Amino acid sequence: MSEPLYPTNPHYPTVPASTQSSETLERSFGASQRAGSTATRNSQFRLSEEGFFLAPDHKSIASIGSLTAKLEAYLSRADIKRVRAAYRLADEAHLGQFRQSGEPYVSHPIAVAEICAAWKLDVDSLMAALLHDTIEDSGISKEELSVRFGVSVAELVDGLSKLDKMEFQTRAHAQAESFRKMLLAMANDVRVILIKLADRLHNMRTLTAVSPQKARRIADETIEIYAPIANRLGLHSIFLELLDLSFRHSHPNRYKTLRKAVLSARGNRREVLSRIVDATQRVLPQWGVDAEVTGREKSLYGIYRKMREKRLSFSQVLDVYGFRIIVPTISDCYKSLGALHATFKPILGRFKDYIAIPK
Repeated sequence: MSEPLYPTNPHYPTVPASTQSSETLERSFGASQRAGSTATRNSQFRLSEEGFFLAPDHKSIASIGSLTAKLEAYLSRADIKRVRAAYRLADEAHLGQFRQSGEPYVSHPIAVAEICAAWKLDVDSLMAALLHDTIEDSGISKEELSVRFGVSVAELVDGLSKLDKMEFQTRAHAQAESFRKMLLAMANDVRVILIKLADRLHNMRTLTAVSPQKARRIADETIEIYAPIANRLGLHSIFLELLDLSFRHSHPNRYKTLRKAVLSARGNRREVLSRIVDATQRVLPQWGVDAEVTGREKSLYGIYRKMREKRLSFSQVLDVYGFRIIVPTISDCYKSLGALHATFKPILGRFKDYIAIPK
């Protein structure tokens, strides 16, 4: 769940107190600055006016301020106060710890909590997301968490810690055992799985900081274990992102080549997807069909796997996108087919009628 930590980082020069307001330091460094700690920050990172850490590519790193802003959309003030209390303990627990990128380690649990907030998870889940590495990395006990934040939060954090301690003798055994333990955890509380997926998603988004060998191992594990679980839970956008991020790190050259080919052949994938859905939604009512139309991108990894398994070139892979049209009746289904054939050019030999000839 966590990366190897640096107890100190000599490349983090101390920021003079006169250069930053106390409010900015509170939001950006947390306990490190409040306590007057010697923990410092890497010179390759800078602070924005809003108090975010900015990496060299100017992408903001998660802060308690940005998390609070997201929570205000759906949590009460009392619940937000509880989340901030969990943050304060996480900030103190990870004081002096850094990610391999050089960022303060506490930015990771904040980012995990932000992902959970985007899914509108409950307050206990958000607190557990902030505290998910405290038992493992900081020696804080389950009992202490239970006293301070309640049994529910402590159980969630403990469940996450147990998942992170899984060890396997063979890769095949690891895959089967991981599925078994995760499904068992899901039976007790599905929130453990959701927080774990958020944790893995953020680690995958920031995987460039680790060595290529370690990145490939983590990517393979994500494809084999975490992406399928996201798919089983119906988290399709997370499933696709995990697959593409894993492909990017497991086969970087193939990823770059295929991504370039897809962009060259189809342009912006989401823009094309939206255009086709819009065109379909316009034409179906003209044929008297009331339908629900959805579309999705096929992941780059999915395209690559199909090319590899069926020994196809990219030009031979036809289903770069997937579309679904849901209609009330069988006759509406055939009407929709006529509308699509009148709007888009059919490909010879690629049409299958599973109504007349079931699989």
